[in-house]
Amino acid sequence: MRRHLVISAVNLVEGGTLTILRESLASAARCLGPEWDITALVHDAALVDEPRARIVPFPTAKSSWGRRLWLEWHGFSGPSKEWNADLWLSLHDITPRVTARRQAVYCHNPSPFYRPSWHEARLDPKFKLFTMFYLRLYKSFIRRNHMVIVQQQWLRDAFRRHTGHPNILVAYPGLAPAATAAAAPLRHPEPGRPLRLLYPSLPRVFKNMETPCAAVAMLPPEVAAGVDLRLTLDGTANAYDRELVERFGGTPGISFIGRQDRDAMMREYRDCDMVLFPSRLETWGLPISEAKSFAKPLLVADLPYAHETVGTYADVSFLPPDDAAAWAGAFAAAAQGRWTPEGQDAALPDPPFARDWPQLWAELVDGL
Repeated sequence: MRRHLVISAVNLVEGGTLTILRESLASAARCLGPEWDITALVHDAALVDEPRARIVPFPTAKSSWGRRLWLEWHGFSGPSKEWNADLWLSLHDITPRVTARRQAVYCHNPSPFYRPSWHEARLDPKFKLFTMFYLRLYKSFIRRNHMVIVQQQWLRDAFRRHTGHPNILVAYPGLAPAATAAAAPLRHPEPGRPLRLLYPSLPRVFKNMETPCAAVAMLPPEVAAGVDLRLTLDGTANAYDRELVERFGGTPGISFIGRQDRDAMMREYRDCDMVLFPSRLETWGLPISEAKSFAKPLLVADLPYAHETVGTYADVSFLPPDDAAAWAGAFAAAAQGRWTPEGQDAALPDPPFARDWPQLWAELVDGL
């Protein structure tokens, strides 16, 4: 008997969420038997390449929030009756009103559980509004789902408190189980080269790029001369980006290298001595897993998401995200060969839990 999977991802166009779309399609093609037909609803067909899937583009889905919500709550209803899906997986937070034997939603945005500061709200007022109203979108029709999928235990706890949904599964993203390289001790750079500290991130207010910058600015000149903090911004993206470059553009020891393509970013990982991740808010924090795959020492925010993403790893220390003096002390210790990592041993989340996409597909199709 034929089966039909619909993966809805009309709002995913870049970054970690686009990676989730591509990984979900590739793994579905590998894991689901030949009786399964696969349909992917995407923004642009050029974003994905999976021969087994029928790709249906919705190029106007991101033209406005009104258009997006109309699609989710009305526009998909008619086609869903024709597609007759056995499983409809929505990969972008919002639960659609569709006809399907089973629905599931993948919730990857932690913004509703964050309270921006006044300064953050001033620099990015849209983000402030986003945090205020996105929980309403999460909760709309959420009971239609057989399963709600999140990436971490702390997000599951938050969803349980705010939605009361009885079946919330933690699923690690695809890179997490592969990021198993043994931690390498911090190598002191060769003479004449500063310690290269990399913070790979888009310039969003909650990414907290100001704290490592302020930390470098606090270092004595002779220590700062031995540090190169590399940030993937250049002052052109938004008000937050511009403010950082205006404040710290002339600070010795800070390099604004701009946004990098995938190949250049991999070179930055290979060439750096230590990866930083002081972000105040993340669903996962993909650069942490990427740094682990390169066996790089880590300095990360002492927050629940970071502890869970780091998992078991020897060369890591956790720092208060907004304590510039603590970060400055860690930079100085690393530059002078005095840094001693804390390390961490971590347990896996409670069930229901999926370590990777094959386990997640097994959970989603069980009983269909």
